[in-house]
Amino acid sequence: MQENSEAVLVATGALPALILIAAALTLPVCLALLALYRRAVLRSMALASPAAGSAASHPQETPSTPATPPTAMLRLEPRESGAAGARPALARMRRSLRAAGLVHLLAGLAYALVLTTAWMQFTWEDGGFVPTRFLLVFACHAWPAVLAVGLVTAGTRRQRLTLGLAYLLIVLALAAWALARNPALPALELARLWASINLPPTVLLLAFLHRRIRAVGPLVLAFMLVAVIGAEAAVRLAGQSEATMRLAVGAGGALGLDGTQTFWALLLAGAAVAALLGRLVLKWLGRRHVARRSSDQILTLEAMWLLFAVVQSVGFAFEGLAWLAAGPLAFLAWKLTTVAGFRLAGLERAQGPAPGLLLLRVFALGARSERLFDAFGKRWLRIGHIDMIAGPDLATTAVEPHEFLDFVGGRLSRAFVRDEADLARRHPARALGPDPDGRHRVNEFFCHDDTWRPTMLCLARAADAVLMDLRGFSPQNEGCRYELQQLLDHVALERVVVLVGRDTDRGFLERTLAALWQSSRAGSPNRDNPHPLLRMVEERGDDTAARLVEALLEAPPRAAAA
Repeated sequence: MQENSEAVLVATGALPALILIAAALTLPVCLALLALYRRAVLRSMALASPAAGSAASHPQETPSTPATPPTAMLRLEPRESGAAGARPALARMRRSLRAAGLVHLLAGLAYALVLTTAWMQFTWEDGGFVPTRFLLVFACHAWPAVLAVGLVTAGTRRQRLTLGLAYLLIVLALAAWALARNPALPALELARLWASINLPPTVLLLAFLHRRIRAVGPLVLAFMLVAVIGAEAAVRLAGQSEATMRLAVGAGGALGLDGTQTFWALLLAGAAVAALLGRLVLKWLGRRHVARRSSDQILTLEAMWLLFAVVQSVGFAFEGLAWLAAGPLAFLAWKLTTVAGFRLAGLERAQGPAPGLLLLRVFALGARSERLFDAFGKRWLRIGHIDMIAGPDLATTAVEPHEFLDFVGGRLSRAFVRDEADLARRHPARALGPDPDGRHRVNEFFCHDDTWRPTMLCLARAADAVLMDLRGFSPQNEGCRYELQQLLDHVALERVVVLVGRDTDRGFLERTLAALWQSSRAGSPNRDNPHPLLRMVEERGDDTAARLVEALLEAPPRAAAA
């Protein structure tokens, strides 16, 4: 009986505390590691390639000066909506989003059903099965499904608010029904029920689901949880008996440590040993990601659901330790439902042509790039991949798990393009096609100061569409000027869309384009166009990402454009 009481105490006290500590440590550790990662990327970007000096590192670029200037004038005009060419791809994108949202909703409901069924067993003697009680508890446990669907499908603030409001209305309707059937039931008790089930894990999610750390938050959370549990296990092992305690105190004394210092030394030693196991866990996750058995979004959702499953089942330990299995079983129900749902919906198979997009941008936009990338990626990655040159603006947002693990392991340098021969190997090997959840990938190319130009040109020639974010474009952005020249020289204008904002100097942009157009090379695919037009989308509210996707999908296939 005493051993069982101690086990319950561990399950309901130590375990939640360990999860809280691990989650609380995740945020500062993520921010620190990502700051170091960003700094390392910037430092390597500014350096010349180690292969500098070889002929491959200094490609001979085709002169852009034409024999005669083009007669037609290049026009920069707002994109007109409603072109029919984008409709099939848009339909595929919407079907994929709906299917993914439905799968995650059903998986969340399966998770909620397991925990609600377990919860109802504890109240069976108090009136048996009560439908209103069951539905209320079920709705409370279904809250993570709302978060998951929003994370997967909601690309705008309005969509997220709509989703949250719909859930709130359902819960309020169920609460009103319960109060109508039982007027003596305190309304505040219903609010406490929801808060007791959902508030702790929801607050914990803020530690690693913020947009700026979401890409690596689950990895760091897994590592921190293993390390914190290892530290706790070391202390409990030392205090297991008087003999082990004397041994620990004696070892500490031999090192010149007092009692308090010995305690902290045990914590650090346990964390260090567990960190070795955590490193193996991270490597395993990285291998799964590289092998396309997972995706960055799946990894994030697995961490989220596991956190809810552990926290929401802790209270079951008071009814017996065996009831703690309800959490893992609920997580397993979610996982099996998602795997089966993805396969039944065919999300792992491309449903049509998968267009490749090259994303170019002004690197100085910071958070604005992150917000647009998040909203735009939810849509575009449902139908095709994105290629881009890594930059400081999205260095911590678009980082893939295996790239981050390379940095932690001191192998970030191997991710950088060294020369054209290296580029010729990397480009065909980039990730193409959908992951198991139907999302395509972002392929980042890390470039040194002397390798980004040939990399940009290679990606532009291979892309089905090119999006150039020129918000904040100014005379200081010489790199963007070079990219614009290469687009005019090598890419059909029908495949290019530029994004402008209120801070874009429209006059300077038009003068720059006119000058670059006059110096475009004679072999440009745009030279014979009698009405050369560069399409422009203006940043305007939450629908900017949707309008960009529509504009880019209106471009003809690359083979047809050529």
